[in-house]
Amino acid sequence: MKPKINLLIAEPSDIIRSGLMSLLGDDEFEFMAPLRDLPTDLPLRLPHLQPDILLLNPTLLQSPAKMQLAALMQARPQMAVVALVYQYVEPQLLQSFKTILDIREQGSHLPQLLRDCCQNADEASDENYDLSERESEVLVLVAQGLSSKEIADKLSISIHTVNTHRKNITHKTGIKSVAGLAVYAMLHNLV
Repeated sequence: MKPKINLLIAEPSDIIRSGLMSLLGDDEFEFMAPLRDLPTDLPLRLPHLQPDILLLNPTLLQSPAKMQLAALMQARPQMAVVALVYQYVEPQLLQSFKTILDIREQGSHLPQLLRDCCQNADEASDENYDLSERESEVLVLVAQGLSSKEIADKLSISIHTVNTHRKNITHKTGIKSVAGLAVYAMLHNLV
């Protein structure tokens, strides 16, 4: 039996937290007591917790938010910090997160998104650069010439999630161009 993924949700809304917990279920996830007031709760509780994933509403970060996020990630490099987005957030800040969970995602895709996030965190710590199943799917669609929007529509995920997968693919393969990724996909028998 696989160990459960420890999930810490930093979100003040009871409705959003409860909805996420209901959609994710407790078969794979162990929900830690949530952080409602990030500036107060985070410095007090995080040193005593060992979450695998911190699901964080980026609007709770204080200025300068990017520095606060970088310090948080440096303090816990094994913890995946995922942006919980349901309103406008500066794109530059979103790039600092491991991945983005858009509240408009289909509920059935949320567990896989978080599993991939944990898998990618494990791969990064082990220096393993194999693509996850979802990253391979995205790579094939990129190689076929689809845009991020078209990929998002085809896989029923958000554009933010597609862009995160593309960023991970580029990091793992070291290839930045679409043509190079197409050749990589062909060489690895993905297309």
